[in-house]
Amino acid sequence: MSVPEPSETLVRLTTPLSDEDVQALRAGQPALITGVVYTARDAAHQRMTEALERGEELPFDLRGQVIYYVGPTPAPPGRVIGAAGPTSGSRMDGYTPALIERGLKGMIGKGPRSEEVREALKEHRAVYFGGLGGAGALLARQITAVEMVAYEDLGTEAIRRLEVDQFPVVVINDCYGGDAYADARARWQRV
Repeated sequence: MSVPEPSETLVRLTTPLSDEDVQALRAGQPALITGVVYTARDAAHQRMTEALERGEELPFDLRGQVIYYVGPTPAPPGRVIGAAGPTSGSRMDGYTPALIERGLKGMIGKGPRSEEVREALKEHRAVYFGGLGGAGALLARQITAVEMVAYEDLGTEAIRRLEVDQFPVVVINDCYGGDAYADARARWQRV
């Protein structure tokens, strides 16, 4: 598989993501996601992992899907959701490789990922997107519908199905081993 040239060209993605969608992305590239994205944080990831270990089905089919690491606030009047900013992806690192292995194609969070997660992205053709930290109220405007899927007892950490329209992200880790955080550090060290 050849590595595409780095690009700063905005790409528009529609979920579910295919291998071809993921293979066209490069670390540092901005993207807008439209379609369905699922929410899940630490507690939901733990429950999904335990379900897999017991041989049970997950609350949704992971194949081609994107999980957004978010615990949204309650919806204010006239809105479908409250503030919906990303949380640190590293909190899910222990659970993520098993989900990627089962078809998860993308994750949205903030901060760097572990070597194990980055290797799983390469091995199974998946991608880690960076969300805009500190912009939860603005990001919520790109969410057009919300539906509870599973683990409602977890409150904000429950799994929800979000419909998003042009949700802004940046490719942090691509399926070729590219790392936008490492690239940025290297550029600034040369200055």
